[in-house]
Amino acid sequence: MSKFRLAIQDDPGNAQPHRYLAACYAHMGRLHEAREIVKRLHTVTTVVVPSVTPYRNPEQRELYLSGLRLAAGEAK
Repeated sequence: MSKFRLAIQDDPGNAQPHRYLAACYAHMGRLHEAREIVKRLHTVTTVVVPSVTPYRNPEQRELYLSGLRLAAGEAK
């Protein structure tokens, strides 16, 4: 996760590391931190949960998307 934080620091306008970090925090049960990252993501884009993901494997895709939904406060 430190790599995601560094990526955000290096390029705060890049939405992807925000999404990855938010999903990680959410799955770790660190919802407050996940939602703080989502707030920062909203300064970059209005899209928290993208319609297209880089994952072909359905399990990996669902893990990523479910983390984002949880971080955004959406139902699973």
